[in-house]
Parts: sequence; C-alpha cells; structure tokens
Amino acid sequence: MSQGAYAVARTVAPRIHAHFTDHLNAVQGDRAQLAAVPDAAAIEAMIDAAFWASLRREESYIPKISLAYLTPDQSEHPLLLERPLPLDSAALTRMAPAVERPGIHLGVAMTDGELRVWGMARAIPRYCFVAEVAEPGLIVIKHHRGTDTAKFVNVAVLEGDQIKVIDEHASTLPDCPTLLTSLLGFDSPDSWNGPVNVLVQLAVSMREHRRGGLLIVVPAGASAWRESIVQPISYAISPAFSELAELLRQSAGAARGRAWQEAIARAVDAVAGLTAVDGATLITSDYDVLAFGAKIARRRGQPQVEQLTLTEPIEGDVAAVVNPAVLGGTRHLSAAQFVHDQQDAIALVASQDGRFTVFAWSPCENMVHAHRVETLLL
Repeated sequence: MSQGAYAVARTVAPRIHAHFTDHLNAVQGDRAQLAAVPDAAAIEAMIDAAFWASLRREESYIPKISLAYLTPDQSEHPLLLERPLPLDSAALTRMAPAVERPGIHLGVAMTDGELRVWGMARAIPRYCFVAEVAEPGLIVIKHHRGTDTAKFVNVAVLEGDQIKVIDEHASTLPDCPTLLTSLLGFDSPDSWNGPVNVLVQLAVSMREHRRGGLLIVVPAGASAWRESIVQPISYAISPAFSELAELLRQSAGAARGRAWQEAIARAVDAVAGLTAVDGATLITSDYDVLAFGAKIARRRGQPQVEQLTLTEPIEGDVAAVVNPAVLGGTRHLSAAQFVHDQQDAIALVASQDGRFTVFAWSPCENMVHAHRVETLLL
C-alpha cells in the first residue's frame, strides 16, 4: 500500500511558514548568520516525511531523527554525502541509527530542484527550521536560539491529527512564572545561561527519566516550607548539596566554557534523578538541594485545595477552573496543596506518561495556577 499524504502537514505548513518569516523579519542588525526560511511546500514535505518515518521501524527500533532546513555552508564541519538522499520515509528510517543522538540533524536543502538530504549537521544557525521525531506519530517543530546551552524553542507539536501551535502571547500573563517565559523563548538571551535556564534543564531531565517526579523550589534561607513537610524527612540532606549552586555562581566568560556546560548538565541530571524517588525533592531558589523523597502534608490551619486555574500555552486554549484531581494523582494533588500553603514556592510535576505541569501561586487570580507545559519540553 502506497504512503498517503499527512493531511496535518498541509494544514499547518502556512502557519509555521508565517511564524518563521515574522521572526526573521523582526531581527535587527546582521542577518547573515540566520537560517533561510523554507516555503510552505518545503515545510509540508519535511513534516510529511518525518511523520511517516516515525511510524516505520529499522530492525525493530523506533526512528529518532531531526530534520533541519539549511545548506552545508550554514553549518560548521558538516558531514556531506557524495549522493544526496531523497526526502522520503524509507531513506530517513535507514539513516536513523546514525543520527539518533541529541544534537545531530539531517540537513535538508533544495538540490537540482528537489528537497534532498545532503548529510548531517551538528551546528545549525539561529531560527533554523527543525522537524523532529519525538515519538511515533509525534512531530515537534522548533528552532534554534543561537546558543549552545539553551533548549530549542518549540513552535508547534503535531500528534496524529492534533495540532498544537505554541501561543507566543502566553508569557504576557501578569504573573506568568519566569520558567514558562524562558520555555516559550521570549526572555532575554542573557538569561539563557542563567538560573532560569537551569530550571528548564531540570524540567527536561525530569521528564526524560519517565518515572514521574515532583520538584519543589522554595526561597533561599526560608524555613516556613517545613510546615508543609512530614517530619522527620527520610532523605534530608545535611549539609545541603550545593554543586549546582556553586557552578552557577562561577563568573561568566572563560569559566563558563564547554567544561562548565558539561558540569552543569551532569549536576542537573543528578538532581533530576532524585525526583524519581517517591515523594518530593526540595531545592532552594539558589539551587541548593535540601531533601528528596519528602512527604507533603497540608499546612496547619490551611484548607484543602478544591480548585485551581489550568492553562496550556497553545493557541486557542481557554483557562479553566478545575479540581486538582483532574490533573492526575498524588503528585499533582500534593503539589497544588504545597503551593497553596507556601505561596512563594513553585512546584514542577512530571508524569510517567510525559505530561508536565508547573504549579505557581497567582496573585491576580488568588489561587494556584497550573501550567501544562509538556508541549514546550519535547
């Protein structure tokens, strides 16, 4: 049976083309280092090929590929194929084992009037169009921020017949958490190497271990959070584990080179790994780790949380006031209760199925606000 067209690709391609065009047109100054924008037809073809490749298997393995629209001269040290490959699912599936590691992209460009895969690229320019296979039938459209340490900015998530286009205006909420602003990609480039980006990396790492987890960030130097934790804490840490905090305090410049980035990644994975233990992992806003496996209890004198506001930063989403039980199990209920009782804290909850929710107190709504952000973490 011949492969049909993926209808979602044709539907979403003009919107994605407009997104990339608008962002490149808004860039001030030197544009020589920016990627070219593929037209709607090229976007459709790349999404279509990625989708069908995601449903194939190569020796029983699920293909993990990332397609980037750029020419070889736009990448540093590109790996060039003597004969470019056709942009079709069979060719992509056969190539998948060579490019499944993070940071490697299959380069796609027009060759003799056709879109073809010219080879592999590790370095890609800012705003380069990327279509990545996250899971079977799940394609993420994203672009590069232009810095090695920052996560790519997600533009759209396509899952089967579902289209989720990221809402760029979600960060304009008056009390939007800085974590969400950073994930959306509209904060200052200066912050991408700073603490907020580390919180983004923690969220990504928590989601990747697929065991579920709860991470709570409390103000540095505060002790009120103890009133919401069952005592004694089975896995309290004394003195606080400060590797991540110390790395972030290192001066900028040479001290924050490749070795520093790798050290940050290792420390992030170590902290995120603690969240796989049943209970909550607690860190300060300065990134000192206080405890893991902690049990949350309702603060004395505080009512049980009965409702919260739920939003997802995608176009067309409407805020809903729901019972916390709608979001999931014990982790979600505990996170909502903790943030309700400790309003200067935030809680990050990863579900085993890949969902991810950030809980923060909303002064504007005077209740806990749950932000569903898994579309930004893929």
